[in-house]
Amino acid sequence: MPTTSQHPHHRRRKHRLLAAATGLVTVGALAAAMPGTASAGENGRPGKQEGRYADIQLLSFNDFHGNLEPPRSSSGRLTELQPDGSVKTIEGVGGVEYLAGSLRTARQGHPYSITAAAGDLIGGSPLVSALFHDEPTIEAMNALDLDVTGVGNHEFDEGAAELKRLQDGGCHPKDGCYEEGRTFEGAQFPYLAANVVDEKTGKPMLDPTFVWEKDGIKVGFIGVTLEGTADIVTADGVKGLKFLDETETINKYARQLQKRGVKSIVALIHEGGAPASEAYNYGCDGNGPGSGISGPIVDIAKGVDAKVDALVTGHTHAAYACTIPDPEGKPRTVTSAASFGRLYTDTTLTYDRRTRDIVRTSVTSANHVVVRENPASDMTDLIARYRALSAPIGNRPIGWIASDAAKPATTDDSPLGNLVADAQLAHAKTLDPGADLALMNPGGVRESLVHASSEAGEGDGVVTYGEAFGVQPFSNTVQLLDLTGAQLLTVLQQQVTGPKNEGAPKVLQPSSGLRYTLDLTRTGADRVVADSVRLNGAPLDPAATYRVAVNSFLAEGGDGFGELAKGTNKVVGADDLAAFEGYLRANSSADAPLQVPAADRIDVVYPPKQ
Repeated sequence: MPTTSQHPHHRRRKHRLLAAATGLVTVGALAAAMPGTASAGENGRPGKQEGRYADIQLLSFNDFHGNLEPPRSSSGRLTELQPDGSVKTIEGVGGVEYLAGSLRTARQGHPYSITAAAGDLIGGSPLVSALFHDEPTIEAMNALDLDVTGVGNHEFDEGAAELKRLQDGGCHPKDGCYEEGRTFEGAQFPYLAANVVDEKTGKPMLDPTFVWEKDGIKVGFIGVTLEGTADIVTADGVKGLKFLDETETINKYARQLQKRGVKSIVALIHEGGAPASEAYNYGCDGNGPGSGISGPIVDIAKGVDAKVDALVTGHTHAAYACTIPDPEGKPRTVTSAASFGRLYTDTTLTYDRRTRDIVRTSVTSANHVVVRENPASDMTDLIARYRALSAPIGNRPIGWIASDAAKPATTDDSPLGNLVADAQLAHAKTLDPGADLALMNPGGVRESLVHASSEAGEGDGVVTYGEAFGVQPFSNTVQLLDLTGAQLLTVLQQQVTGPKNEGAPKVLQPSSGLRYTLDLTRTGADRVVADSVRLNGAPLDPAATYRVAVNSFLAEGGDGFGELAKGTNKVVGADDLAAFEGYLRANSSADAPLQVPAADRIDVVYPPKQ
């Protein structure tokens, strides 16, 4: 009879095999499975030769963000590259019922199948998960047999102690248990955080590595999140923690795994890149390895030790399955499965029993769409359970809109971003009638508002509390602070400067009255045209003092906006979601729905297309 690993969060999984933190190895075994049958390799590929080679199936995804229900609006779409080079939009994808069903179908016929994720399973989640501190998502991940995940930045939204609770189980320290007779059991898979260490001791806060084992085959996993996590998470969430360099950390633990005899290694990295095409099936190799992808993952991949056989990445919500050369110049598979459970990646790793390593020349990988067919009934039941618990809160109407309100998607303002900024300015004026403007970080606007009724049947144009929660799920507060005109200009320039925003601008969503030109044909801070900045029609006065409303994340200098942290005379207002609800209630009705603001507050000048 097989035994289970003795690591606490693996005891409930009969097929869990081997989990290891540094210096501690806990071993389990599994009853023998069917051996691979002999087959001739095609195109030089070894194939599953009995006694030596075995194909390992690696199924992976990332940035799920608690999207148990199928995401709506643009979050539920994908683009697909057609044979003629055109791009087709695919509507209606994702949802954990269909993700679980797709993974279970994909595993059929694969005796060696591993399912892994690359962080942000939780955080920024819709109400049906977030209302219960994302316990429903952890339950869902347990049920779909996730084997291992790395941590992402959003795993720290509620702090390290809460992440450890989600790993180990137990009721929430303040809100308790949500159902009578049920105690949250925790994740039945390990969260890996190799580069997240205690500032005082230098020890990883969670396991750095995990080793999957079956029939003598061992595959090691190393999990890291982006080194800049502290810059994009509230300060309280990462207090006492230090985030180390991704590449150096992976290389350190790859050497340790090799010393323990684990030569097949996969890195789970919550950092990613931007392929040249948004199409999920774009290979991104271009005219040479890695030439069709840019962003932080390129340098990381080029620096990660050649001992690591594949990189599963995330964070950018992009889709790619491509190769980037390792330090020895050999191509290595790098993948990402977009976000919200819309895709999963299927990678074949051919294992050589003689060398105990992966035959790198035979690795194949592709992203697959999670179509809404053949739902997993246990996931349907899980969603129904939590939907019933959340319905009295989530289905409550709080306002009306006249049209769709799209979330930020490009280097521009957006209808919904502008609406949120207007709401925060209105709330700020209740704290101080002299409040001048509001700025909202684009990443804090998580989901578009859709005019059409949802499945709850609230009616067209109705905004429910659950929908508004999906827009702003982070429980930030609205804060009012003083900045000089010179400081405000610096804030606008920080949208396009500094190590965080130089290559990937984070365009703050402005409240009504702020206007300026963002000229992307220029470089550096000059991309914000200084003499174009107007507030209520008047030029910005460098010496004047302005009262500026931002959320608490930005007020701490989040997203690279360090100048905001220098603001003075701070006043803390209400929760940002409460401010949004108050604005909708005050400015809309069934007979007079709110007209969604246009995305016309920033004049963006784009470089000519090549």
